Formats: sequence, C-alpha cells, structure tokens
Amino acid sequence: MSTFSIRSSTIRLGIFISTLVIAVILVFQLIWLKRVYNYEQKEFDLSVLKSIRGLYEDLNASAYYNTHLNNLIQNPEPHLYLANINLPVNTDSLTAYLHFELEDFGIFTNCHIGIYSADSAKYIFRGILESAGKKQKTDTILPDPSGNHDHLALYFPNRRNYILAQMNFWIISSAVLLIVLVLFGGSLYYFYRQKFKNEIQKDFIHNFTHEFKTPVSVISLAADVLKNPAIAEKPEKLSTYANIVGHQANYLHTQIEKLLKFAHDESRQLHLDRKRTNIHDLIRESVAYLTPLIDERKSKIDLELNAENPWLEADHEYLVIVITNLIDNAIKYSKNPVITIRTSSTEHSVLLSVLDNGIGIDKSQINMIFEKFFRVRQGETYTAKGFGIGLSFVKQIINAHNGKIKIDSVPNKGSNFTIELPLQ
Repeated sequence: MSTFSIRSSTIRLGIFISTLVIAVILVFQLIWLKRVYNYEQKEFDLSVLKSIRGLYEDLNASAYYNTHLNNLIQNPEPHLYLANINLPVNTDSLTAYLHFELEDFGIFTNCHIGIYSADSAKYIFRGILESAGKKQKTDTILPDPSGNHDHLALYFPNRRNYILAQMNFWIISSAVLLIVLVLFGGSLYYFYRQKFKNEIQKDFIHNFTHEFKTPVSVISLAADVLKNPAIAEKPEKLSTYANIVGHQANYLHTQIEKLLKFAHDESRQLHLDRKRTNIHDLIRESVAYLTPLIDERKSKIDLELNAENPWLEADHEYLVIVITNLIDNAIKYSKNPVITIRTSSTEHSVLLSVLDNGIGIDKSQINMIFEKFFRVRQGETYTAKGFGIGLSFVKQIINAHNGKIKIDSVPNKGSNFTIELPLQ
C-alpha cells in the first residue's frame, strides 16, 4: 500500500499562500469595517435630519415648509448640527418634542442643545437631552456661539462611541475572525516545524545507516581476504588490507565519537578545560591526525601560520575537533583538494581561516550551514556527506570559547571558514 507524503518545501509553499490569503482577508475585513462605520455615520446624520424635520412639524413652523431642509440645517463638524429657528420659542415644548423625535428615529445618546439668538449674539437657552439609560449628570457642552441668524444647536459629544457601539457585532465578529486566522496560521507553522523536524530525523537515520554501512562492508570484505592463508605470502597485499581495515575502523571510531560527544553536549553547556594552548601546534596536530585521508585524496595543504601571538587560553581537545572538522570537510568536498590554512593575530584575538577549492555553498543555504542536522542540497539531492552535526558542533565549541565563526563561499569555487578566538 503506497503512502502519500508531503515534503516540507510543499508545506512551506502552502504556508506562504495561506499567509497571503489571510493578509488579503484581513485587509478586506478592515476595508469593510471602515465602510460599515461610514455607513453608520451617514445613518446617524440622516436620523438627526429626520428628527429636526419632525421637530419643525411638531412646532408647526410653517415658515420652513417651502424651504429645502439642507438649506435650514448645517453640519459644520461631525458632532454639531445647527438648525434655523424663529424666536421666540417655547423651550419646554421644543425640548420635549426634540427628545421624542430623537428617540423615535433611534438616536439613544445624550444630546446637548442650545438656542442661539443672533440679536443677543449668545445662547439664550442651554440644556441636555439625556438618553434612556444614560442619566449621568454632566455640564452642557456647546461650541462658541456664532452666526448671523437664530438657530438651534444640537451637539452629540458621544457620537463616535455611540456609532462604534452600534457596530459591536461586526467588531466582535471581526476580532473572532482575526483570532481564528492567527490560530490557523500558527497551527500551520507549528505543523510545518514538526514536519521539518520529522524530515530531518528521517534523513539523519537514513544517512546514519548509509555512512556506517559502507565502512562495515569494506571491513567485512577485507576481513574475508585476510582470512585467506595465502595472504601471508603476499606481505604488500597484507599491509594494504590491514591499512584499509585500520582506516575504516578509525573512520567509524571518529564518527561514533562525534555522535556521542554531540549527544552528550546537546543537553548542557560545554565544560571547557582551559589551558595555555598554541594554535599553531593544534593545526599541525590536526593535519597529522588527518594524514591518511590527506594522502588518500592526494590533497595539498598549505600552512601560512603568521599569527604573531598564537597563544590562547582554550580547551585543547575541543579546538582539535574544530580544526579537524574544517579540514576534513575541505578535503571531502573538493575534487582535487588544495587547502590553505592561515593564521593572523590582533591585539585581542587570533584569526584562523581554512580556505578550500571545493564545491562551495549557495547563498540561500549559508545561513543554515551551522544548524543541527543540516546538509547542503542541490535541488532534492544532498551534496554533503556525514550527519549534519559537524559544523553545528564546531559553532557550539566556538561559542563556548566566546569566539566567532563565519563563512564566505562561492558555488563551484570554494569556501573560506574564518574563526576569531579571543586571546583571553
């Protein structure tokens, strides 16, 4: 029975598209809310105009019947309405009729009113029409009196909050939608991260099996040859197969040590045994340790050890791991390895660089090169061997020494790893 598997790259594309869709939905939601708000403002204005028209009818103000309503009412600012009126007027009747008209047209928010006399150039009456359920006592708020005709001023200080309150359902539903979309996006990202980790673990297991299967097979074949009694009569062949067994066994030992060290040190801080250490001696020791591999690949190692002060307070064993990893990678990923190892020093630090002529690393992958289990890809194919833990462990060691590591690389031309370690 076949199983359907989605690669993390596909999920990543899905997350990108989903994020784009969510962003578009949110933009349209905001535009829609703004339109609803504008619509509610127009409805409020229309209700106020209808209320004033009803007030004219209640007062039997026949002088206004032949005049267009827009010419009788001004709206100089969103909260203020000015309606022409003939004085004198019965203020009790006016306030009672106006209160009734406002509530009849669904305006349930406090209204501050004033009757302005052009002759007196002031408000001759001020009052507050309190909406049902809103009986708090406040001072009358009205703009400065002005104008060359008598008018009724209606001021709604809570107009904006009242309109927003009318939109509670739409605002709450939009907020719920936003939360749902954010949770959906977070779930997608979490799913992607889990899928990515599962792929890494699966790739690690496959690579682990592949890396150990080859040397075990070589050792098994060499052992069968060495069991043959006739091999004793051919000392050169005996030496060759013995070297093969030794080399493969050393390779297995090195890889197992890396895995054990990495697993041990992942759960806690590195405990450094700092001693006065000469970095030039560490480089020579690392090169000597890798001599079988260097000879096998016919590699050329150029040492340009120019640091005036090569002495560090550092952990000897861990720095050997760093240097051997860098040289080992430079050899493995170069067709005809030519490796230059340089040192220099500043007032406070020592610089070490390992330059190779290998396959290089694409810019899109350089930022991930020090991540655990990451290996360089070309399309869907891995170009890097190993478990993807070497450079991650190298960075961990450098960080523990308060140092820095960076890489400059050009595909098909080579890479240059530069380490900066403080003298103290």
